[in-house]
Amino acid sequence: MDAVPPRRFSPDALFRRILERLVPKAPDFYALLHEQAIHVQHTTHLLVRFMKCGDEALAREIRRDEHTADTLKIRNLHTLNEAFSTPCDREDIYRAIMTLDDVVNYCKTTVSEMHVLGVAPDDFMHDMAVQIGARALIEGYGKLALAPATAEIDADAGRKAERRVEKRYRKALAALFVGDDYLNMFKRREIYRHLSNAADRMAACANTLHDIVVKIT
Repeated sequence: MDAVPPRRFSPDALFRRILERLVPKAPDFYALLHEQAIHVQHTTHLLVRFMKCGDEALAREIRRDEHTADTLKIRNLHTLNEAFSTPCDREDIYRAIMTLDDVVNYCKTTVSEMHVLGVAPDDFMHDMAVQIGARALIEGYGKLALAPATAEIDADAGRKAERRVEKRYRKALAALFVGDDYLNMFKRREIYRHLSNAADRMAACANTLHDIVVKIT
C-alpha cells in the first residue's frame, strides 16, 4: 500500500492556522444580541395580548417565555466570558444582555403580580404594554454588523417609546387616585409601576445600543 504523502501548507496558510489557534475567531455577538431582542419582542407581544383579555393561558406562556429568556441570557453570558475578543466593549455587551433579559423579567412579574393581587387588565395597562414592544431594539441590534451608524435611529426610537410609557403611567395614576377605593388604588399602582419599570429597562437597552454605535462608528 502506497504511503500517503504528508500534507503540505504554504507559509501563509501555516501562519493562518497557527494564528487561528492562538487567537480564536470572535463569536458573533451582534447576532446573539439580535436573537435575544427577537425573543424580547415575542414576550412583549404576549403581554399586549394578555392586557387585552386577561387570559391565564397567555400568562402561563409569558412565564414559560421567561425561562427561555434565562437560557438565552446564560448562553450569551457564557459566550462572553469565554470569548478571547469581542467586536465592541465587553461591558456594553454585558449591559445589553442583562437589560434585554430585564424586560422579559418585568413582563413576567407583571402578570404574576396581577394574579396574586387579583387585578384584571385595564386600558392603561394595555396602552403601556403596546409601547414596550421591542421592534426598535430588533432593528437596531440587527444593524450593528453591517450598518451600525443607522442603528442610532432605532436607539432613539426605543428611548421615545419609554417616554410615552411614562406619560401613560402618570395619566393612569391621576385617574386611579380618585375616590376612596384605596385597596384597588394601591394594587393597580403596583402593576402600573411594573410596566413603567419594563419600559425603563427597554430604554436602558436603547441607551446601550447608542453607546455601542458611538464607539464603533
